[in-house]
Amino acid sequence: MTSSKITPPVAKKVPLERTHHGHTFVDDYEWLRDKNDPEVVAYLEAENSYTEAQTEHLAPLREAIFEEIRSRTQETDMSVPTRMGDWWYYARTVEGKQYAIQCRCPIADADDWTPPDVTPGVELPGEQVLLDGNVESEGHEFFSLGAFSISHDGTLLAYSTDVVGDERYTLRIKDLTTGEMRADEIPGTAPGATWALDHSHVFYQTVDESWRPDTVWRHKLGTSVDEDVKVFHEPDERYWVSIGSTRSEKYLMIWVGSKITTEGWVLESENPTGEFRVILPRREGVEYGAEHAVIAGEDRFLILHNDVDPETGKKAENFVLAEAPVDDPSALRTLIEHRHDVRLEDVDAFEGHLVLGYRREALTRLAVWPLTDEGYGKLTELEFDEELFAVGPGANPEWTQPTLRLGYTSFITPSRVYDYTVSTGELKLLKSQPVLGEFDPTLYEQRREWATAEDGTKIPLSIVARKGTPENAPTLLYGYGSYEASIDPAFSVARLSLLDRGMVFAVAHVRGGGEMGRHWYENGKSLTKKNTFTDFVACARHLIDAGVTSPEKLVADGGSAGGLLMGAVANIAPELFAGILANVPFVDPLTSILDPSLPLTVIEWDEWGNPLENPEVYEYMRSYSPYENVEAKDYPAILAITSINDTRVLYVEPAKWVAKLRATKTGDAPLLLKTEMSAGHGGVSGRYEKWREVAFEFAWVLETSGACRAETSAG
Repeated sequence: MTSSKITPPVAKKVPLERTHHGHTFVDDYEWLRDKNDPEVVAYLEAENSYTEAQTEHLAPLREAIFEEIRSRTQETDMSVPTRMGDWWYYARTVEGKQYAIQCRCPIADADDWTPPDVTPGVELPGEQVLLDGNVESEGHEFFSLGAFSISHDGTLLAYSTDVVGDERYTLRIKDLTTGEMRADEIPGTAPGATWALDHSHVFYQTVDESWRPDTVWRHKLGTSVDEDVKVFHEPDERYWVSIGSTRSEKYLMIWVGSKITTEGWVLESENPTGEFRVILPRREGVEYGAEHAVIAGEDRFLILHNDVDPETGKKAENFVLAEAPVDDPSALRTLIEHRHDVRLEDVDAFEGHLVLGYRREALTRLAVWPLTDEGYGKLTELEFDEELFAVGPGANPEWTQPTLRLGYTSFITPSRVYDYTVSTGELKLLKSQPVLGEFDPTLYEQRREWATAEDGTKIPLSIVARKGTPENAPTLLYGYGSYEASIDPAFSVARLSLLDRGMVFAVAHVRGGGEMGRHWYENGKSLTKKNTFTDFVACARHLIDAGVTSPEKLVADGGSAGGLLMGAVANIAPELFAGILANVPFVDPLTSILDPSLPLTVIEWDEWGNPLENPEVYEYMRSYSPYENVEAKDYPAILAITSINDTRVLYVEPAKWVAKLRATKTGDAPLLLKTEMSAGHGGVSGRYEKWREVAFEFAWVLETSGACRAETSAG
């Protein structure tokens, strides 16, 4: 049982008035924003102590779940080797070690396209260790690998590390022929590094004060960082900058993108000190991507775009695929027309074929399109037999290769790695994610159901359970619903600990995500954002009305922008849920989006609207902001988890939310805040630490839903 003797921390009130568009909001807890204030740290630590005390009785259950995850995971494992140049590249994990070890071994000969058989724990002939994350992380509480980029000739490695959790990385160069580190060291970079073909120049990015990647730099090996050349700078705070190469490696590409507009710049990689030139000048509301292909012997750009069709006057909402000469990118010829039921997402070009990624009926699809001497052959979609699945390209670094590496998974199928032979259509299974113990996928089932939203829209629901799970079962309902991000089917070893205890797992594919195409996103953002919240409520009601679960057994789960969803749902329909789990939740959106000095605010205006300038946006956001709409009423049990170094959703948002809930809500449902005092947006960094974090959350979910009581948790 939870301890009732411990008094929860009560944050002091320091009223601060915020006035916009004639409306004044009194914020009592904004003082919690200063993480260098000892009083703020003391409050967060007091909340941590309270959470620890209130969940202490769950320790045996947490330990049981952790051991289940560990016992099902092949801790000493290897990825399937990927060929690049004269080497096979792969990663190892070793039992007892937190981080992966990056390795390579030589190919047998130029025609060697069959990955070597790997045995976990056994070195391959000629194996080289390129980077050991366990060595790099020594002496640090947090570790994240950013860039990991091999030069085209295979002799140099550019890699970057973050040992704080603030997503600012130090870039280093390792000579792979000698194993020695080069003198080059560049602090304060964004993750990522791109080599030029001459392997003496490397391109990287830096971020501004708001953590926005805004500048591309060129570094020449062996020179001082002070001599690095600023290649590109984007002053408009709505745009992020990135750099990479085409798959052919012939061109370097700089991409500049806001939420609704993109612009690409190109330069021949063999001329890294040259001037980048624009592909298609940016136009507000037009997004595009470009890939280099050689079609019938000529260099072409394959351009995915959502521009207006000049003939019909209609915007290609779900994108079209066009081609254009490299020297005249505006001379577009459409290859694949717009479809309302298919969202084109990606195109990869190889020497002899194209690979298309798209989305239909809320599922990802993959098709191979051979290239012929005359141009294009017959497009073939890869078919799979499960009702719900996710498929996508794997690592395919070579321009000329006879196979396509791809990944496949579902809610009940552990992830698989295949090689697809383009010439024959043969699909060869290279590896299935090992799940140790007595796991049998036939004991589980997944299905698609459709909830009906307030406006009549059908909302897809994915439902997963162990076969034989009775009706009215404890259920965890997950949602996200922002940025056109799709929550695709994926297997989880950890989730088995819920399913095997009789829980149902469900995903609400609400609007604001991208599952059903671009319109799904457009109808769940800015001034239609509330659809995201009401869709989730409709999915919860569907599960209850269908007899899958009941309010006293239903727990909602979401993180980051999905945490905004959790906070909104807590206000809108608290009676439908026994508990709400909110990870790094964006629960004070109006305060954040009103402050251009905060990380990422300006770029977010395309997603949420600009409440600084637009009174309609201000009033709309004010009407759903979880923090500003906390009321004196009963709420479900709430567990909020955050990280003090998070640069995306600041810890202060859940801290303020919990403080206000504690001072305002009625009833005695538990209210807990857990702050990681060293991690960033992704939480703790090592795999064992991540498993312990999952075990902490799952134990709380199991108890809150009634699936597992603490008294029996040890068993």
